[in-house]
Amino acid sequence: MSADKQTIAQRIEMLRQEIRRHDELYYVHAKPDISDRRYDQLLAELKALEDEHPELITDDSPTQRVSGRPLEGFRTVRHSAPMLSINNTYSAEELRAFDARLVKALSARTFHYLVDPKIDGVAVTLRYEGGRLVRAATRGDGRQGDDITTNARTIRSIPLRLHGEGFPNVLEVRGEIYWPQKAFTETNRRRIAEGLEGFANPRNAAAGTLKQLDPKIVAERKLAFLAHGFGELSEAVSDRAGALMKRFEQWGIPTSRHAKLCPNIEKVWACVENWIRQRSEVDYATDGMVVKVDELPLRAELGATSKYPRWCIAYKYEAERTKTVLREVSFQVGRLGTITPVAHFDPVQLSGTTVSNASLHNFDQVERLDVRVGDTLSVEKAGEIIPQVVEVDFAERLPQTQPIRPPSTCPSCGGPTARDEGGVYLRCENPECPAQLRERLRFFAGRNQMDIETLGPAVIDQLVESGLVKHFADLYTLKKDDLLQQERMGETSVQNLREAIESSKARGLVRLLAALGIRHVGGRAAEVLAEQFGSIDAMAAASVEQLTEIHEIGPVIAESVHAFFTSRSGRNVVKQLKAVGVKMTAPKAKSTGAKPLAGMTVVVTGTLGGFSRQGAEAAIKAAGGRVASSVSQNTGFVVVGATPGSKVTKARQLGIETIDEAEFVRRLKGN
Repeated sequence: MSADKQTIAQRIEMLRQEIRRHDELYYVHAKPDISDRRYDQLLAELKALEDEHPELITDDSPTQRVSGRPLEGFRTVRHSAPMLSINNTYSAEELRAFDARLVKALSARTFHYLVDPKIDGVAVTLRYEGGRLVRAATRGDGRQGDDITTNARTIRSIPLRLHGEGFPNVLEVRGEIYWPQKAFTETNRRRIAEGLEGFANPRNAAAGTLKQLDPKIVAERKLAFLAHGFGELSEAVSDRAGALMKRFEQWGIPTSRHAKLCPNIEKVWACVENWIRQRSEVDYATDGMVVKVDELPLRAELGATSKYPRWCIAYKYEAERTKTVLREVSFQVGRLGTITPVAHFDPVQLSGTTVSNASLHNFDQVERLDVRVGDTLSVEKAGEIIPQVVEVDFAERLPQTQPIRPPSTCPSCGGPTARDEGGVYLRCENPECPAQLRERLRFFAGRNQMDIETLGPAVIDQLVESGLVKHFADLYTLKKDDLLQQERMGETSVQNLREAIESSKARGLVRLLAALGIRHVGGRAAEVLAEQFGSIDAMAAASVEQLTEIHEIGPVIAESVHAFFTSRSGRNVVKQLKAVGVKMTAPKAKSTGAKPLAGMTVVVTGTLGGFSRQGAEAAIKAAGGRVASSVSQNTGFVVVGATPGSKVTKARQLGIETIDEAEFVRRLKGN
């Protein structure tokens, strides 16, 4: 290795260690010591160096958390030690009976309890070998589960490499993957703004996220992990579970800071009662407390039944639920025309907040519940976050109540409505609907779109109601005198608003694409499209087939983009915004150096000797090629390593060239 390359390798390793240290400070100790911006700068520098030197990329580099390609499916893996369920109890008497059984089984020997909040998440096991994450799997049936390693690697609180020293060569960490409440709420807000249905609760949504075949989606949702136990250990570390959890923290594995060591069952019960008051302080849903014997040798002595360990039990809290009376059902119209029924009921207290309304999601849900105005409802907070109607008390139903029917016309504009083809959503079909316009304007002006800071909901409502704004482009022709006539709009606020609107013209194509509200086009898709086409005119002229060929743009996004730009309303939006001077271009991806694989689609199958899978894909991209996960007529060639899969057979059937690793290296060099 040359001196220059050695210096670069040293810088890369230094950056990796620094980023891992900051990950541990943030996710394990909750004590970050740099800003998010500085962290992003470190990560960007590391990625740039690795892009220039793909041969130096390693699987445990912080840049390799997200795979560049979708998965083809999930294989089933067998657990080295069973992941048993935990028996539940719902009363203090049952908890004390559990204690009495242990005292008898252990012949009154002294032992302690480790009490830990029970996270309402997805049970997983993480396997580390030599300190590196080699596999992650769901609990499944307890004996075997799904291999979710690629998706688990995207979760930043899961270390790809253990820190420090003293960890066993083989270490299996058991814990929960969960969706933090703040991130869950933000994702739901964005989905609803995009005309999609919000997720019902964090636990089910986290489980569904881990089954996504595209790791980029998992990464975007910002799941998290907390450890609470272990599976296989190649060597003993401690004879106490609490002490082992502290070692986990030293190795960079996040554990609960709310676990308590208790000398007897009465102290355990005090913890159970205290947590009811404390659980709203954490950013994850908990549905109980897990009570475990702390001494590991005693756990082994107590053993397990075919279903449950005898040394632990879960005290489950009843879901906080209350009854109220439904007074009204209103219909809200979203920016994509989705009409959502909303229940309004007598205010009730749930999880420390006053609740008086809840989404009924769609009219299929209304029909399933058979909910009617005047009914007595049971309401609870899903995952302690989102109020939802869970059932109707039919015994208290008043006579002459009427079923709630979907509106035949839009409740805002009176326009026609229609069901999604094959879907459950009812939509207003009038693109000029004022309710849709208000929501579209709010989205258009949002921070991640055109970022018009002073254009808030109240101002938008006034502009729409007064008829001053009927289209996006009308924002850019607003006159000072017209704005001064609006409520609470003085000289200063009008000046600030006009300056903010004018500044937004220069945001560029990426922001504009995200702001237009094209279905399924978020920030990342906007970046990919802008980089590929460079201008909105070039994008508008593209066929569905051309759009589908772009890496990361699947058929659903391609159809949606094409439909928008070929529709009359879409063409008018572009024409109007162009006329008022909104920037509609972006720099296309620049070619740097030789690109021997430019324009070629490459598939890799099997294990390569000189490349990790991520390293091979990075090398293909650096050479100008595109990485694909499956073989098709568009594939340029297939790189075949050891123990290849069915892709080789598919390539031969289609007449696609297959090459070995040595030839692959030659082609990367342009030979």
